[in-house]
Amino acid sequence: MEAGEGLHPSSKGARVKFSGSKRTVTDGPFTETKELVAGFWLWKVKSMEEAIEWVKRCPNPMETDSEIEVRQIFDAEDFGAQFTPELREQEERLRKEMANKKK
Repeated sequence: MEAGEGLHPSSKGARVKFSGSKRTVTDGPFTETKELVAGFWLWKVKSMEEAIEWVKRCPNPMETDSEIEVRQIFDAEDFGAQFTPELREQEERLRKEMANKKK
C-alpha cells in the first residue's frame, strides 16, 4: 500500500476545471457527483492555494473538458486529543513496517 491517509471532505476542497487553456477554480462544497474518475497525486505544499496553483499548471488530464478536485490529507493535529500518544506510536510503528515491506 502506498498511502492510506483519509481525505478531508470535498466541502473543504476545491476543483480546478480545464477547458482548453483556461483554468477555473471553484471552492467546495459541491453538488452531488454521479460520475467521477478517482485517482490522486500527493504533493507536499504549504497551503491549499499553493496546491491549486500546481493543479492549474497541469495539462488537461482528459481529451475533453475535465476537473481535478483538490483536498487536504488529514494530519494528526486534525484529531486533537483523541489521537492519543499511544495511537500516535501505533501509527508510527505501522508506517515503519510498511516502509520496510517496500524494500
